[in-house]
Amino acid sequence: MAIREYLKLARSFNAVLTGMSPVMGAIAMQQYDIFILFLLFLVGFFGHTFGFVFNDIIDYKIDKTSKEISDRPLISGTISLKKAWVFAIISMSIAFLIALYLAYDTQNYFPIVLLAISAFFITLYDLISKKLIGMDIFVAMGVFFLVVYGATTTVDSIYQITLIAWIVCILGSIQVLYMQLIAGSLKDIENDYNSGAKTIAIKLGVRIIDGKLKISSVYKALAYGLQVVDLMVVFLPFFLIEGMRKLTTLYYIQWISIIFIGVVMFYLSHKLLSMKHFERMKARKFIGSHYMINFAIVPIMLMSLNLWAGLLMFFPGLGFILSNIVLHGTIAQPKTM
Repeated sequence: MAIREYLKLARSFNAVLTGMSPVMGAIAMQQYDIFILFLLFLVGFFGHTFGFVFNDIIDYKIDKTSKEISDRPLISGTISLKKAWVFAIISMSIAFLIALYLAYDTQNYFPIVLLAISAFFITLYDLISKKLIGMDIFVAMGVFFLVVYGATTTVDSIYQITLIAWIVCILGSIQVLYMQLIAGSLKDIENDYNSGAKTIAIKLGVRIIDGKLKISSVYKALAYGLQVVDLMVVFLPFFLIEGMRKLTTLYYIQWISIIFIGVVMFYLSHKLLSMKHFERMKARKFIGSHYMINFAIVPIMLMSLNLWAGLLMFFPGLGFILSNIVLHGTIAQPKTM
């Protein structure tokens, strides 16, 4: 029971997504050692755990006023604030100890600096996200440096990072920015609006009036615009990198798959942005489905480097579904979201 509650607190439903961040960076640099990739996954996983637990601690007073998230361990009281602090510190310590092991094994300690920068941005976001507008950029920066961390574990200098690896870093940031500015903001809009929190969604005119959800055209343009940029960037390697311009069967499979995923992403965004009444459970369904497919496009792109990289597209969705079934009894609607 205790383990189940700690997994809820860690937001395990999307921990695989963050865990894959340094792994994607390393694979983009053609690191295929399973053991090393697993250790990088653990760095991302425990870093994710720290970020969400610390966020819950900071937002405790605001969150406890919302019945919609009463299943969160701190709100339900199944885990105390003191234990949450211990859990957060231990999680961050594990992430850095694993990173230190990798650094010692390769005698390359510079990546630890990048991991520390990533942790700094995530911590900063947790501290000021509800107080200042646009702080979601810090989460994007945190993920950016987490992917860069994974990439630099394979080289001696940041200057040796390849173009495709930099593109993966940018894609990770854009995708997380969408999740923060759009998915994250909308799922919390009722609580944020009533508590007077300062978020981009509220600043751009998203409101709940008499139970009705009002979403401005500017906010919708931001949501769709981020996804257009996401898809444009994912196609860049096919134009800029010589080895990826060959018109092979794989090339066409990649293009068709990415375009299909893009269409589904836009459809789910449309359903989310077209809600007339705020229903958190319904929003969770659309957001959860978006989670599962959004992060599939990078592994598909990386199949040009190694065909097996495509298998990684299933991990975020699989982790998401299994976590929800075990912890919440749902498939795409985590109650702690």
